[in-house]
Amino acid sequence: MSVERNLPLVRERRQALLDGDAASIAKQKAAGKLTARERIARLLDEASFVELETFAEASGVVTGYGMVEGNPVYVYAQDFTVKGGSVGAAHARKVLKVMDLAEKTGAPVVALCDSAGARLTEGADALNAYAQIMARTAALSGVVPQIALILGPCAGGAAMCAQMNDLVITSKNGRQFVNGPQVVSAATGEQVTAEQLGGMEAQAASGAAHMSAGSDEEAILLARKVLSMLPQNNLEEPPLDPTIADDLNRDVVELASLDVVADMAEVIAPLADNHDLLTLQAGYAPEMFTALGRIGGSTVGFVATQPQADEGRLTVTGARKAARFIRMCDAFSIPVISFVDTQGMKLSCKCSQGDIARAGAQLMFAYADTTAPRIAVITGNAIGMGYAAMASRAAADMVYAWPGAVISPMGAPAAVQILSEDELKAAKDPIAKRAELEQEYQDKVADGMNAALRGYVDDVIEPAATRQMLAAALSMLSSKRDVRPSKKHGNLPL
Repeated sequence: MSVERNLPLVRERRQALLDGDAASIAKQKAAGKLTARERIARLLDEASFVELETFAEASGVVTGYGMVEGNPVYVYAQDFTVKGGSVGAAHARKVLKVMDLAEKTGAPVVALCDSAGARLTEGADALNAYAQIMARTAALSGVVPQIALILGPCAGGAAMCAQMNDLVITSKNGRQFVNGPQVVSAATGEQVTAEQLGGMEAQAASGAAHMSAGSDEEAILLARKVLSMLPQNNLEEPPLDPTIADDLNRDVVELASLDVVADMAEVIAPLADNHDLLTLQAGYAPEMFTALGRIGGSTVGFVATQPQADEGRLTVTGARKAARFIRMCDAFSIPVISFVDTQGMKLSCKCSQGDIARAGAQLMFAYADTTAPRIAVITGNAIGMGYAAMASRAAADMVYAWPGAVISPMGAPAAVQILSEDELKAAKDPIAKRAELEQEYQDKVADGMNAALRGYVDDVIEPAATRQMLAAALSMLSSKRDVRPSKKHGNLPL
């Protein structure tokens, strides 16, 4: 009888929590933002959400689990209508609980970020709360996919939490920064806004966000799409959905008549099922292209140098962008397909040679350390470190080249200048002699066919047949097993 007498009170309290503070919710709506529970409802399949610790008062976060396309997902959504979604001890306890459950059950974690920052009234407790969340995020890295959506303020430690996730999606209302405008203005004397410091455009340009969306709803749809392309955890294979695949044997007619590659996205999109690509960090280091897509219904990761950006040279930011993406793919056994058209590392007097060398080492480390299937397609030039890091036998299990591909330590003009300096000086017509020597170097040394004859290229293929060759290689490599020396971890050259 006592239980029955308490039911109305329980229901009343629950409804009060679900209703929230009307004035605070009105402000949230006026800012063009959904509430925490509305966001969760849109993220998860209909009526699948199970909330945890519903009655934990004033924690500023809603936590629980549900389904996305029938697969379990854990979620926490910071509630800006409750003390600005500020992070304190109770807030962290709820977040840590869902992360622990995610590890035990092998399910992804999605963070819906909208917080004013640390709960200042809790002092050291608030700092410890952030530290505990970051430590748990690090422990889960590579175990289950972790996705952060920046749907409001994400300041200080929260920004670092978000950056430790595998992928970050921001909405137009998202603001991601370590030091807020008041702190920056006080320290520098310059007046800056939150939008300038960490608005959607700033996040895209700095690489702090992998994708951007115009609203909460659009950002959440992107998160659902990403989840559909990732495995539940590191022990599962990438998701396979044959129903969304198109003909694996189709010729890619768009590539048959392609004379000059202006944008690698135009090369890669026709190769993917239904021309569907999820481009990542498009506004950051655009000289390097990264995207998720599918071939034969199975998820793959695409990496490509952009030949129209300084001859496709590898930059510090471009190499790091690619390395981070490759390591994420490898963590979840997603095959990596690389398209190479590059003159090698960036030539610059302004950038430290040490920085360039370290970035190249990071890219090489990422490829060499990858145990997932690796396929390289040399579409044009593969010069110097560009070849070694992205298309060599150390970086790829299968290597294909298009007709006319060039593989060389350096381009023909530079090679001739070094190898034939005296001969050029003695020539009656230096210009004609240079052209002759460059063509000779191209034919005898740099032509991709020579690399194929030496076993460094598996096949020289017609561009239109690229999808067929990739599909066959992926099928063959699906059972790949790499045995590596026992170690705690490698020392990535950060």
